[in-house]
Amino acid sequence: MDVNTVEVSKVNKSFKGVKVVNDISFNVERGEILGMVGPNGAGKTTTIRMLMDIIKPDAGEIKVLGRPLNEEAKNRIGYLPEERGLYRKITVSQSLAYLAALKNMDTVRAQERAAALLERVGMAQHKGKKTEELSRGMGQIVQFIATILHDPELVVLDEPFSGLDPVNTELLKELVSELRTQGKSIILSSHVMNQVEELCDRVLMIHKGEAVLYGRLTDIKARYRNNSVFLECDRFEEAPRGVVGSKNHGRYVELFLDSQVLPQEILSALVEKGITIHRFEVSTPSLNEIFIQVVKERQ
Repeated sequence: MDVNTVEVSKVNKSFKGVKVVNDISFNVERGEILGMVGPNGAGKTTTIRMLMDIIKPDAGEIKVLGRPLNEEAKNRIGYLPEERGLYRKITVSQSLAYLAALKNMDTVRAQERAAALLERVGMAQHKGKKTEELSRGMGQIVQFIATILHDPELVVLDEPFSGLDPVNTELLKELVSELRTQGKSIILSSHVMNQVEELCDRVLMIHKGEAVLYGRLTDIKARYRNNSVFLECDRFEEAPRGVVGSKNHGRYVELFLDSQVLPQEILSALVEKGITIHRFEVSTPSLNEIFIQVVKERQ
């Protein structure tokens, strides 16, 4: 039976009597991206540091690749911490070779893979530069390469898009998606929820150290969606049966449906009236809107 890559069960952590992680549990399956979301100070980084064995939990259990974390398992993890750092006085190639050696990677294989990854991100011509000569964004991409150079099974990314310009942000999103395609398991922590929403299969929302929402993104969005649709058409005269209200947003109209009516029924009714439809979209709230709603419900 295939085991989860990560299993975290009822983990707790306090500092100076203040509980910063309270009874958090989650799994990460092979070949999926888990988004760990919440505002700054929510407990995301503390949770990741416990997962990486940088700090120990006060209670609870953490398993990585089917067993408690040991040195062998650590070599199968790639970790990009929130606090970035490369050796500034050595070249990009030297930095990558050194960091690969720390993961017990063969030198020749490390050089070949580093060259291929630098080529993939369009930075092959910069391999001989000292890292201090790179722009901030280029430095972050190099550090991401260092994170995945040893071909880890689990990749943990703490605020990976912080400080990146739009071009490098899109590049990093592509690289993360490629890792999932390769069957890697990924934990992506961020307080910028729209970035998580684009990439993740499953979401763990943390607020004040507690897991306030956890599950597959599609299920969460279906659970919190408004019973409404967005309609953009050539003419809109009279709402079909089952529409209990509407709101004009300018270019499109939002139709609020009776709880017993399916969106497909409204679409069929509009088509039967001969209306040309340019857009018909089931309304779903953003991850940010869901988070705000969940927090309000808990107050």
